[in-house]
Amino acid sequence: MEVSASYVIVGMLGVVVGAALAWVWRLSERRQEALPPVEEAPLVPQGVTDVLAVLSSSAVLIDDADAVVQASAPAVALGIVKDGELAPGELTELSRQVRRDGQVREAELTIRQRRRPPIHVQARVAPLTSRLQLVLIHDRTRERQVETIRRDFVANVSHELKTPIGALNLLAEAVGEAKDDPEAVVRFSQRMQAESERLTRLVQQIIDLSRLQNDTASEDAATVKVSELVSEAVEHSTTEAEGKDIEIATEVEPDLVVHGDRAQLHSAVSNLVENAVTYSDAGGKVSVVATRDEDDVRITVSDTGIGIPDTELERIFERFYRVDPARARSTGGTGLGLSIVKHVAASNGGTVEVWSEPGLGSSFTLVLPAVALDEEQL
Repeated sequence: MEVSASYVIVGMLGVVVGAALAWVWRLSERRQEALPPVEEAPLVPQGVTDVLAVLSSSAVLIDDADAVVQASAPAVALGIVKDGELAPGELTELSRQVRRDGQVREAELTIRQRRRPPIHVQARVAPLTSRLQLVLIHDRTRERQVETIRRDFVANVSHELKTPIGALNLLAEAVGEAKDDPEAVVRFSQRMQAESERLTRLVQQIIDLSRLQNDTASEDAATVKVSELVSEAVEHSTTEAEGKDIEIATEVEPDLVVHGDRAQLHSAVSNLVENAVTYSDAGGKVSVVATRDEDDVRITVSDTGIGIPDTELERIFERFYRVDPARARSTGGTGLGLSIVKHVAASNGGTVEVWSEPGLGSSFTLVLPAVALDEEQL
């Protein structure tokens, strides 16, 4: 009897415990159903998108599988992102190194794409979260170009100054050795004078370029009559033109006025006319035409000279660049004239245009904002 009673008591306790556990389980389920659903944390933290939108650098977010989660418009335009992945293999390798040790890394990369010039960028990759990395790209192509131009400019100036200075030194020695030969002394002295003029012109153009390099408006700007600019520029090259039997024809609309630095504008127009005469063959023709085109004044200098190949047109405004170096040396050209014209145009709110065909000649047009004045002011 006692054993049976024990079994009965144990059985009753089991039923009670089972019922209690079932009740607790159902209560727990109800409470869980009553709780709001737990939202999964977003992959991109809140606010990151807004920050990326205001960054000056191109930005890309990549996940732990090297897939692009988000990219700014400049990054896409640069070609950093392609088909949902980082395009340059160097960037992908850089991100994997960061993922391994969590250290921020930087690198200078060159991105090459078909039918586009190379792009030089500075890349910085840093861990953003446990699953995301931030890639910042700064386009340094323009900085590289400026640095290259500066380096080339220094090298070219050194080279260009050495040439006339070396020539003057040799000619001075020749004069000393030919002191008993009057004809030789006269010949050498004439060559010394020519080299001296070339050196003076080179130094003056370097000074002009240094003043114009920022393309900022001059403090000496005033109203300038275009007819006077053209007349002075033609007069500047008259002697050389007569020596080569080149006709300079002018056609200037009346009452054309521009606003700018007179000395700079004179230098620009004079350089265009001088180049036209220099690169025209004997017996050729140079024309200078100034017209009004809506809100602009267009001063076009055309010649019947050797012309410029299409492959050279993009470089003719570079400092010290010469299409025909041998001819430039023989004529005393410095390779700075067209660069000065370009900077003068920019400094006075204008532009410069060029058309050329080998064997037919060239036309350079200086486009400047026109100024309307009353008759009493002209």
